[in-house]
Amino acid sequence: QVQLVESGGGLVQPGGSLRLSCAASGSIFSRATMGWYRQAPGKQRELVGRITSGGRTNYATSLKGRFTISRDNAKNTVYLQMNSLKPEDTAVYYCNLRAATIIDELDYWGQGTQVTVSS
Repeated sequence: QVQLVESGGGLVQPGGSLRLSCAASGSIFSRATMGWYRQAPGKQRELVGRITSGGRTNYATSLKGRFTISRDNAKNTVYLQMNSLKPEDTAVYYCNLRAATIIDELDYWGQGTQVTVSS
């Protein structure tokens, strides 16, 4: 069983920055692809970006250049650095872990952290 705990959300003014963290339990983290997703009120959950076990990243096209995902395998933690935030970035942000073992495909979600961009 893997637990993911997000932190770092909050209220920020337009143009500001936030860094979200997602700490994972267990020993699978270093072999997992970690993703960040978000869900705004009344909208479907959407992909923000992912980082593979090897550190390769990809992002939603609309967010490229403002958001950066990184990971620290020693700390079992993945980060989402968000810059130049806009009101439309307001959403609950979720961390996702995906990994394949010999016998199973793992897919875990965190509880989410609220990000509100408002003046």
